Amino acid sequence: MARPLIGIVGPTATGKSELAVELAERLGGEVVNGDAMALYRGMEVGTARLPADRRRGIAHHQIDVLDVTEEASVAAYQRHARDDIGGIRRRGHQPLLVGGSGLYIRAVTDQIDFPGQDPAVRAKWEDLGVRLGGPGLHAELAERDPAAAGAINPGNVRRLVRALEVIELTGRPFTARLPDHTSWRPVRLVGLRLDLAELDRRIDRRARAMIEGGLLDEVARLVAAGLRDGRTASRAIGYRQGLAVLDGLATPAQAQAEIALATRRLARRQLKWFRRDPRIVWLDAAGPDLAGRTLAALDDDN
Repeated sequence: MARPLIGIVGPTATGKSELAVELAERLGGEVVNGDAMALYRGMEVGTARLPADRRRGIAHHQIDVLDVTEEASVAAYQRHARDDIGGIRRRGHQPLLVGGSGLYIRAVTDQIDFPGQDPAVRAKWEDLGVRLGGPGLHAELAERDPAAAGAINPGNVRRLVRALEVIELTGRPFTARLPDHTSWRPVRLVGLRLDLAELDRRIDRRARAMIEGGLLDEVARLVAAGLRDGRTASRAIGYRQGLAVLDGLATPAQAQAEIALATRRLARRQLKWFRRDPRIVWLDAAGPDLAGRTLAALDDDN
């Protein structure tokens, strides 16, 4: 019988990547990335990605698989990540799915089928978004699917467009595409949490480390690779602030403050998302012997 998939989830800056490497060493495992922005080549500093020299030789999958000009697709990610998990199992290793992008995690762990895309339909809603802005699109969605409108921020134009596209293509509410938390295959999920004050301190330190660690140089290199043409990558936290500095619209200090603020908001959205999942066993990320406590929690969950 195949080993259950182990998922390490939770908000950013809780130490998921480091824990995954420790668990992979102990269990003979390989890691599958579950953070959408880590899919992009060259986006290392701004995603706080664990450097290759700190991965202890553990194989990592779904990292550096997209150019910054490409648009990430959760449906494509689902196919590729599940293929990677199958390959890990065939090698006799333990798959570990690790990340904080909630929909991407659920795409792998849950019984979710994603509808296709229609460029003409999407273009129609994108054009309307240009004319009406996020609030106008949000109002359109509220008429068609109030539950989806309640779950999507009016400023998230990309998600609003996708929700409206799915509704038009399927004739069903967008929220109907997200079933309850029914596992696709056996899975054990561990969530890392921190006191919010400590989480904010870690986020502030991370934002400072990004600016001091070469984020602006990284953004400049990615601009040469077409970052401005990437609808997804160019809007990622860290990269849109870096572009503002390069364009003379912000100072590095202002970018650092904005990165920290945006990341704190992201962390709270991630917490809200993952708290809905009754399968997750929550652990204090700041306590001693996190790897040992995680293994104990996984054993208890058997």
